[in-house]
Amino acid sequence: MKPSEVVSNYFSKTMAITNKLRIHGDKIEDVTIIEKVLRSLATKFNFVVAAIEESHDLDEMTINELQNSLLIHEQKIKRREKEEQLLQAQT
Repeated sequence: MKPSEVVSNYFSKTMAITNKLRIHGDKIEDVTIIEKVLRSLATKFNFVVAAIEESHDLDEMTINELQNSLLIHEQKIKRREKEEQLLQAQT
């Protein structure tokens, strides 16, 4: 994932590749995709990855659950960055 890339675009690309592989007969389990996504996220998600790995059983987690969790955290990160920019502009 590129540092400026948004989660929804990253998941769209990842799932497009996954679906092509599955169409051609590759048996890729969801847990494999989840692990690869977590390893390839931008560094701004490091704390989120650690929290997900510690608090969830990745074998039981769905791709949609991971995506939703990352989207929520992405919104929080963007909101925090916006607040920091506003504070810097005021000083």
